[in-house]
Amino acid sequence: MGRREDLIEKIKELMKTPDKIRNMGIIAHIDHGKTTLSDSLLADSGLISEDLAGQQRALDFDEQEQARGITINAANVTLVHNSEGEDYLINLIDTPGHVDFGGDVIRAMRAVDGGLVLVDAVEGCMPQTETVLRQAIRERVKPLLFINKVDRLIRELKLTPEQMQERFVKIIAKVNQLIAKNLPKDFENDWKVRVEDGSVMFGSGFHRWALSVPHMKELKISFGDIINAYSEGDDKWKELADKAPLSKIALDLVVKHHPSPIESQKYRIPAIWPGEDEEVMAQLSSCDKDGPVAFMITKIHADPHAGDVALGRLYSGTLRSGTDLHLINAKQDFRIQQLALYMTNDRVQIEEVPVGNIVAVSGLKTARSGETACLPSQIIEPFERIQETEPVVTEAIEAKSTKDLPKLVEVLYRIAKQDPAIHIEVDEETGECKMSGTGELHLEIWKYRIENDHNIPINSSDPIVVYRETIDTMSPQLEGKSPNKHNKFYISVHPLEEEISDAILKGDLPQGRIKKKSQKEIVKKFAGLGMDSKLAKGVASIHGNNIFMSVVKGEVHLGEVMELCMDGFDDVIKKGPLSNERCAGLKVVLHDVKLHEDAIHRGPAQVIPAVRNAIKAAMLTSGVLLTEPVQKVFVRVPETHMGAVNKEMQGRRGQILDIQQEGDQMEIVAKAPVAEMFGFAGDIRSATEGRVLWSTEGEGFEKLPQDLQAKTVSEIRGRKGLSENPQTPSDLLG
Repeated sequence: MGRREDLIEKIKELMKTPDKIRNMGIIAHIDHGKTTLSDSLLADSGLISEDLAGQQRALDFDEQEQARGITINAANVTLVHNSEGEDYLINLIDTPGHVDFGGDVIRAMRAVDGGLVLVDAVEGCMPQTETVLRQAIRERVKPLLFINKVDRLIRELKLTPEQMQERFVKIIAKVNQLIAKNLPKDFENDWKVRVEDGSVMFGSGFHRWALSVPHMKELKISFGDIINAYSEGDDKWKELADKAPLSKIALDLVVKHHPSPIESQKYRIPAIWPGEDEEVMAQLSSCDKDGPVAFMITKIHADPHAGDVALGRLYSGTLRSGTDLHLINAKQDFRIQQLALYMTNDRVQIEEVPVGNIVAVSGLKTARSGETACLPSQIIEPFERIQETEPVVTEAIEAKSTKDLPKLVEVLYRIAKQDPAIHIEVDEETGECKMSGTGELHLEIWKYRIENDHNIPINSSDPIVVYRETIDTMSPQLEGKSPNKHNKFYISVHPLEEEISDAILKGDLPQGRIKKKSQKEIVKKFAGLGMDSKLAKGVASIHGNNIFMSVVKGEVHLGEVMELCMDGFDDVIKKGPLSNERCAGLKVVLHDVKLHEDAIHRGPAQVIPAVRNAIKAAMLTSGVLLTEPVQKVFVRVPETHMGAVNKEMQGRRGQILDIQQEGDQMEIVAKAPVAEMFGFAGDIRSATEGRVLWSTEGEGFEKLPQDLQAKTVSEIRGRKGLSENPQTPSDLLG
């Protein structure tokens, strides 16, 4: 039996012992060294060549990732590590650091229990470090800190041992500040990273060495020795890599500090599973292999041999090849065709997977990221919805050859399954396809894959920004009549309270129509956000950050038409009255109804348009307006180029929020509309002679300036082929 076969057998045995499993993610800002670190860890288990570790980018097995030198997917791999004579199974996920692929990070965090947070020793904590750490802690993923690229402190900055330690102290303090800011108080002391216990390490992923303070004491290595390793000849650092190999030290600390599924599920399940069944809660929390199957799908991977493969974490029960699984949201059953593990881009087939493991399942045809799968005979409550990054940039996509249109539509829908941060819209009449994503790069990568992986030549429009329609004052009650004039609906529209809107956007309140069994818990949440409990009982639907509620009293037939009222509400949220853009921040209140006695006269064709038109008219009466997506922009430049950054920001309707100086470097935090940021990368590099580090982060939507409202509405309506002017309230109410 060869080494690979021995390794597979060992993995199969370790999968059965959850206390020997560590599910971990590597998370960081772009270019801080995640994939290079992954290579070094894989070399330890023999999955890639030791000589190529640090440059092979083994988890970047997508051509675009190799070409761009960034991680686009959340790639995962299973390996074995021996620590103090005991074998452990490590399921490792390498996540993207680019802000446009943040959705992959959020989903990966649902699968893991520990996060190895990488920070570049020279650049320090960057915006995306804060973002991914916040996401990890929200999912109750325990952090470890690795300060990477220490060789740069010595070779480039020529720091003394004392200065190096000062730099580390500053980074550690910043990371602990971020942990404390996002963590419940009862976790705070246990989860802070500390030099003395080894939950902080530092080293060079590229040169494949790492140390923690306990290891330095054990190996009798000082900070002076580290500096000498880089100043006494070219290859001296290799001795450091021999004495303190990164893979061994990092994975030893992962085994020691990251929890096993048995430990983690005790506190993670109450945070990510909202079910009320106490027995199921106990089985999930105790990592019960004989409990009900609870499989959380965190990624759909397009495998060239097995088709769409669902990757995810098994939180309870045991999966067996050939058995049926029920997709809770899709309400469909499928047979498991294959179970497999990934060892870089190599799939290893297995017959059975017990609780606590990360696994690939093929055969679940309609599965999407964020779906929960269980046994058809033991249907459970699904896991908490994974909060997705909102798409803010859209491009029209068309096949160069009309014969490819059906194939293009099929591929676009597959992309939406694989990446929930991509939204696809297909006009059934014209065949026009629109793809929306989180940024230019996000869309560019998927366009490349359409052309190169699926062989469909395409044309695409210039990127356009996604706007939202909202109101900032309440409307009066308006009467909406059904086409047959037999039914009347009295509706007003209000700006949704900011606290409630924020809670919805953070995922604290569930999307969709409120089910009776979850109403009590949701009423409690609304009350906690300042809404009167009696009014909160009337909340019937949450769609985006909009709510529909009823305060109607005593109408006997209301229950029969309530679903239709919510259909009308959904229609408006998807296409607002101003320019057919989605709506945001609305509280729609149904005050009263007058319904025809005979059910045949209050069907969908009567109720839906009456409610839809009343909501639109109310929005127009209160003064509907557009909001635009904005981004925070983080820029680091030498002081001499500060003026160039100011000029770039001012020319893009930007606003400088903060400026900090560190040595001769200026750190600028600004805010700018997404619509003005197209082409920023090239312009800022040119303006600063390439001496710039910059990144962006979504900052939600803000009111479009008044002087741009009419012009933008006109442009959107023209682009969509709508009439020149929006309808008026009297047009809608007749």
